[in-house]
Amino acid sequence: MLEENVILVNENDVQIGLMPKLEAHEKAVLHRAFSVFVLSSKNEIMLQQRAHQKYHSPLLWTNTCCSHQREGETNIQAGSRRLFEEMGFKTELKELFHFIYKAPFDNGLTEHELDHVMIGYYDEAPEINTEEVEDWKWMKIEDVKIDMEVHPELYTVWFKIIFDEFYHFLEEHKI
Repeated sequence: MLEENVILVNENDVQIGLMPKLEAHEKAVLHRAFSVFVLSSKNEIMLQQRAHQKYHSPLLWTNTCCSHQREGETNIQAGSRRLFEEMGFKTELKELFHFIYKAPFDNGLTEHELDHVMIGYYDEAPEINTEEVEDWKWMKIEDVKIDMEVHPELYTVWFKIIFDEFYHFLEEHKI
């Protein structure tokens, strides 16, 4: 299978090139990414546990889905595509904000992403792709925040950053 490229960007989210995904993570090059948060009508977040075979952050809990945009794809198109690929459903997404973070992993790789955060609403159970997702659950926003403080090692680095820095964006977007 051909490895996907990521879109290299500057701090203003202007595309400056393409690079294979693994190489970008090895070289810690800034690239475009997205994180999707799906909320229920009960103000719960659909969390996913990353599959055990993921090359970084396996078995950690995180937001509903995340990945990288493909060249020529809008943020919303990318989020919708990946949400369906990982969680097996479609829902309307809205972009909330973006931020840059850099996080090294124990395996020598580094995430350096300009991450576009999107939100959507859904009340059904997903049909997870077990190649990508180990498990899933609904959790109240406040319970996630508390559990993350008690057990930070159970969550992905980008998910913790979003909660630490941007918790109010999720709180403000209730149905």
